[in-house]
Amino acid sequence: MAMTVHPFLAGAATIEAVLDKLVDSEPVFLPVAEKREALLTLARLSSRVEALQAKLIACAGEVAEAEGHRDVAAWVAARTHGSGPACRRAQRLGTACDRRWQHLGRSLVTGEVNVDQGHVIVSALDDLASAASLVSVGAEEWGRVLARAEQHLVEQAAHFGPRELRRMGERILEAVAPELADQLEADQLEAAERRARRRTSLRIQHLGDGTALIKARVPDAVALRLTTSLEAFTSPRRSGDGAEKQPYDRRMGQAFCSLLEVLDPARLPLHGGDATTMMITMDLEALTTGLGTAALADGSRITAGEARRMACTANLVPAVLGTRSVPLDLGHTARLFTPAQRKALALRDRECRADGCSIPAAWCEAHHLQPWLLGGRTDLANGILLCSRHHHLVHDDRYLHDRLPNGDVRFARRR
Repeated sequence: MAMTVHPFLAGAATIEAVLDKLVDSEPVFLPVAEKREALLTLARLSSRVEALQAKLIACAGEVAEAEGHRDVAAWVAARTHGSGPACRRAQRLGTACDRRWQHLGRSLVTGEVNVDQGHVIVSALDDLASAASLVSVGAEEWGRVLARAEQHLVEQAAHFGPRELRRMGERILEAVAPELADQLEADQLEAAERRARRRTSLRIQHLGDGTALIKARVPDAVALRLTTSLEAFTSPRRSGDGAEKQPYDRRMGQAFCSLLEVLDPARLPLHGGDATTMMITMDLEALTTGLGTAALADGSRITAGEARRMACTANLVPAVLGTRSVPLDLGHTARLFTPAQRKALALRDRECRADGCSIPAAWCEAHHLQPWLLGGRTDLANGILLCSRHHHLVHDDRYLHDRLPNGDVRFARRR
């Protein structure tokens, strides 16, 4: 008496027998219309076979158990020499359809929904189901909402691919229960903001080569605010100096440095009982010549020229040392141009005063023509607006600079 074969296994054997007949068939000679039809048919069949495999994996736990494997996905990957992640992905799809989304599971095996669409729909429905605690409706009503969401996404799969379905899934509640969408969105955003605040962090690692690596994780709104501020410094250059050819990340890094330099110290919290201040130590000779080095409070060193440039915009206090390293003067911080003076400079100069540069005044920094460290006054007669690039150049000893008759500054690289 012949053994009865289960229809599932018999069907799989039939499919394989048909495929065997196609092995020696050459599709290259098919007319265009038939190639088109064959492509669509095989894509649909391939997806249906994958769906059947996922359905089988979901109920074949005893196979893995019998041979001591962790789960069916691991057993299939080992026996077929297949991809572990791909088998596990199929297992997740099959399990989800078997336990939660039966309507989707049937649509997969009938070919109404392909496997790629199925993964996206499962993800969207699981995300929606996990939001049950955020909405104030009963379990029965929420179950009906989930059923409508599943039905809606399966229907849309006839018209849209995985990418579009993913977007629909993100806003699915607006389509099936608009009265709950606003409440859920507000609750989800509030929860996301709380998580973002808990995860906020910033680390600074000094690399020992004159640079430091800053790694930060901040809420999206803060990141957008920072990006907007930095892009104010990296807006298209019209000075013809080639700055716009620099890599974007380098320009953003330079903009971050410029942003810190233009912070108003008076609006920062007290630090150590005083306004936030940066102390540097430098020799009298370095101060007067602009050559040599200066030391920051943490022991790191910068050039004297950079220290003099920072004195124009940063809340920096110079501790000037004599020949025997005796403090001569701890300086004062009443040297920054006031907002009123900045406005007057903007009205007078209108843009960067470097010859040929047209960066607008709003993006420029106030520079002391006679350095404040050398007795220069903080007044309009001693002030001039320079963009960040030219403000660096005016303190760079590799460049010469001269005042033109119209008051502009012309730069020339030393030979």
